[in-house]
Amino acid sequence: MKQCAADPQEAETEWAVRRDLALCYRLVALHGWDDLVATHISARLPGRNSFLINPFGMLFEEMTPEALVEIDEDGNKLSESPYEVNRAGFVIHSAVHATRPKAGCVIHLHTKDGVAVSAMEAGLLPLNQGAMAVAADLSFHEYEGAATNLDERESLARDLGDKRLMLLRNHGTLAVGTTVAECFTYMYFLETACTTQVRTLSMNQPLHEAHAAVIEEVGLQAAAFFPGMAEKQVWPAMLLKAERLWPDFPH
Repeated sequence: MKQCAADPQEAETEWAVRRDLALCYRLVALHGWDDLVATHISARLPGRNSFLINPFGMLFEEMTPEALVEIDEDGNKLSESPYEVNRAGFVIHSAVHATRPKAGCVIHLHTKDGVAVSAMEAGLLPLNQGAMAVAADLSFHEYEGAATNLDERESLARDLGDKRLMLLRNHGTLAVGTTVAECFTYMYFLETACTTQVRTLSMNQPLHEAHAAVIEEVGLQAAAFFPGMAEKQVWPAMLLKAERLWPDFPH
């Protein structure tokens, strides 16, 4: 088993990634996006062919940087842990990390609203600003059963392509970011758009559609604005939130 990095700079970098990923797990639980212990979030360790993922069975709300498990591209554990790794988590996340070198973080969820929208033939509709912001960055993957078959990695990577977001049909949502901050921000807007769509359609009223040119412009604006906002505004605010909510959480 591999221990934490010995080089001080490398160790500091690893600690920052571990802290951000553990916080992301807690934020997912805080928003009610967790599914008992069934979903997963991963973060690539810079300069290594490995990534961190949750210990299977630990609640997201209690995640700590030290508890995260490092695994290689073959799913082998590289750090000591009494927990196993969710095989579906390995299949989905290894598919992205192996084919997207700049994918620093991957989030996969089974939220009620995300699953509901994934089951709609039309998928995410551009009925609200959040949906317009992410629609152009959204891909689709057909349901192939529980993601435990390694062969599914090829179709997952192909369907994701160069997009940051994906609806896994009849299954849930997925987000990719260069950092944990960016990934969480994109997932927040996708999940919020799904929830808004579910509420909108539940009113059973005539729908008002924005002009196609406006929808396209909102997508372009979001693509230029979101990454910087994630790093400069969203994540620092989330770290401050963590200080208030969880005084024992490392900062």
